[in-house]
Formats: sequence, structure tokens, C-alpha cells
Amino acid sequence: MESVLIISNFPDHESADALAKALIDQHLAACVNLLSPCTSVYRWQDTIESAAEIPVLIKTRRQHYDRVEQLIKLMHPYELPEVIMVPILGGLPAYLQWITDETHLSD
Repeated sequence: MESVLIISNFPDHESADALAKALIDQHLAACVNLLSPCTSVYRWQDTIESAAEIPVLIKTRRQHYDRVEQLIKLMHPYELPEVIMVPILGGLPAYLQWITDETHLSD
């Protein structure tokens, strides 16, 4: 099974935590890291914006991407949330197997 890392950012810890718990509860992710707040600088609707955000790292399998994306869109307050999938090309075999094992019930 192909493991992937899905990256997003949320505007606050509460909404990031709610997503993390939903993903784990539904076996759509083996682990979700909520990182320390960061400052994101971006252009939105022709204006340069700056916002404090909580980076979210989701470890899952490629086959769950569509369901994870839908849940992020459902639970995210932004009009256009960041959702980026990065393939995991290698890693500790036992850890990658753990990702597979923890996400098997949503097959």
C-alpha cells in the first residue's frame, strides 16, 4: 500500500484538532500531527494577507486521499483550504506497515 503525507493548515488549534480526531476515528489516518502555529503570507483576491495558522500533517494511504480531502473541505472554515498530497517514497518499513494497519478498516 502506498503511504502518503497530506498537508493542510487550519486557522486555530480547535478546528485542526477536530479534523485530526475525525480522521483517526474513521481510520482515514494513522497519525495526524498538529504543529506549532506559524505565519502564512499569501495573496488572496489581489490582496497580500498574513494569518496565523496551525500546520497539519496527515499520514495515510493514497487510496484514502479523496475521502480525506472531502473531510477537510467539510470541516475547514476557509473557502479554499490548502490540501497537498506528498508521496512517501521510503521510510522505516515497520512504520509504513503501521500506517497500513491503522487505516485498513476504511477500505
